[in-house]
Amino acid sequence: MSHPILALRTALRALLVADPALVALLGGERVYDEPPRGAEPPYVTFGEASARDWSTGGCQHALALVAWSRQGGDAEVLAVLDRIAALCADPPLALAGNRLVLLRVASQETARPDKAGLRRAVIRLAALTEPL
Repeated sequence: MSHPILALRTALRALLVADPALVALLGGERVYDEPPRGAEPPYVTFGEASARDWSTGGCQHALALVAWSRQGGDAEVLAVLDRIAALCADPPLALAGNRLVLLRVASQETARPDKAGLRRAVIRLAALTEPL
């Protein structure tokens, strides 16, 4: 059986890179676990994730996706988050060894530029999965 966090991340990445509108916003299939050296923003990375036991033997997940940009202001990263939020509304996700019961946006937030001057915004997702 695939680990529920990895199964969910893999399915989410496939969903995101299959969307022409998001790929256009990012300038390519730029959704990474960790960005390659020299990757130029905009791109999306997976942030922290947790999976807790759920009463039916499944998992309750909390996971973050982080949008990164070099543009001043938050317009670019928030456009990326808006598209991700739209894609996460009742998505047809196929998870290895698991079944998606629920996926919803729990929150969105922006942050000040980091030391490299990159803007970022975080979308936090809540999910429930059950083993097959």
